[in-house]
Amino acid sequence: MLLDVQDLTTYYEVERGFVKAAEEVSFYVNRGEAFGLAGESGCGKTTVALSLMRLLPPNGRIVKGRILLDGEDLVRKSEEEMRRIRWKRISIVFQGAMNALNPVFTVGSQIVEAILTHENVSKEEAWSRARKLFDMVGLDPSRLREYPHEFSGGMRQRAMIAMALACNPDLVIADEPVTALDVVVQGQVLELMKSLQKRLGLSIILITHDLSVIAETCERAAIMYAGRLVESADVVTLFKRPLHPYTYGLIGAFPSI
Repeated sequence: MLLDVQDLTTYYEVERGFVKAAEEVSFYVNRGEAFGLAGESGCGKTTVALSLMRLLPPNGRIVKGRILLDGEDLVRKSEEEMRRIRWKRISIVFQGAMNALNPVFTVGSQIVEAILTHENVSKEEAWSRARKLFDMVGLDPSRLREYPHEFSGGMRQRAMIAMALACNPDLVIADEPVTALDVVVQGQVLELMKSLQKRLGLSIILITHDLSVIAETCERAAIMYAGRLVESADVVTLFKRPLHPYTYGLIGAFPSI
């Protein structure tokens, strides 16, 4: 087992009190496994992802629970310790690559910066790795010197995946990685993630509201509703024999073509 999340509870402080965004969420991810976390918008999926990375906004805090990565509790880590863990041990692909990439730096320089921050390598070696990463995700390495606005949506998402893989992490969190893309590009990016997972032996947490993405990509999945995890099973069992009414409703919401 690579990741073991136990009773994770995260609140946001607002003017009138607290918003209970995630309540006693528990799940695990095995090494080399693709795990799906599904549910409607606002159910707490992204809050769980940000909690795992310890990237919550200033008004968010983990109230209780444990996040064990190879037995180490990330909740108890200092910010300095987390900076060494992010990208190196656990990385994230955000939903909007245009917002995640800095518009005033070239895409390649941002990947190189991540490598130099966490790896004891020269700048030449970092650029060489960036070229290999671009080639791995199906991008022309000659475009490393270009800016995010010069890339299409699908290319930016591929660049974000390259950045997430820059330091050879054990776990990649993909938070709605294809929601903003058209159907054809969605399929290409999902196929890329599947092939990279198998090729590199990655563990992936795929967060989405689209159960068809879960069915296509993951081996096990959990369903969230109103901040709580209501059901967890392997993907085949989840689709064939859903136990919770909300899971049944989610599956029923997809048209049969």
